[in-house]
Amino acid sequence: MITMKNITKSYEMGTQVVHALKGVDLHIDKGEFVAIMGPSGSGKSTLMNVIGCLDVPTSGSYMLNGTDVSTLHDDDQARIRNKEIGFVFQQFNLLPRTSALKQVALPLMYAGVSRSERNQRARQALEKVGLGDRVDHRPDELSGGQQQRVAIARALAGEPAIILADEPTGALDTQTGNEILTLFQEFNRQGITIVMITHDPEVAEKAQRTIWLRDGLVVEN
Repeated sequence: MITMKNITKSYEMGTQVVHALKGVDLHIDKGEFVAIMGPSGSGKSTLMNVIGCLDVPTSGSYMLNGTDVSTLHDDDQARIRNKEIGFVFQQFNLLPRTSALKQVALPLMYAGVSRSERNQRARQALEKVGLGDRVDHRPDELSGGQQQRVAIARALAGEPAIILADEPTGALDTQTGNEILTLFQEFNRQGITIVMITHDPEVAEKAQRTIWLRDGLVVEN
């Protein structure tokens, strides 16, 4: 599903060059549930942006589901990203005055899906995360855990091969976080590849494998 070879990523910060990734080799099989851990500044967020086709590597090759995405232009990367990947973030990223159904359906509208199909898929995704009775609720009418479930439904509605989750339980209490992780495990059993960034060892234990980053390199996987 994901194969990276000697991936580097450098940024210019004024007169300095920051080497965020220094030659990452990484392989994640289809259907795996993987956690990525490492100290602050280790390159976790940069690696996730490259995996998610939100950023391009400075050098190296990245094969995503059989396509070399490291050489694609922005439009082609966006097309692959929309087709293959669903994103879940720590802060939910929901629109404040929009119903759960519309939140989940919105990316499908940008993808050109018809209104009837996107509403059907959004409703089905909300049912999968246990919010079938909350489709008309706005974020301020939902708990933090329910808001994260809406965000997960939004990722699922695009029928992705991969879900990338960046600290998905970071804004939640322990019990609610465990409920979210149980959802990820269930979707993983259904065949979706899960790649999750976390700083919490207890959260990482829910994954099948942990990849450790340090100073822009994979030191254990």
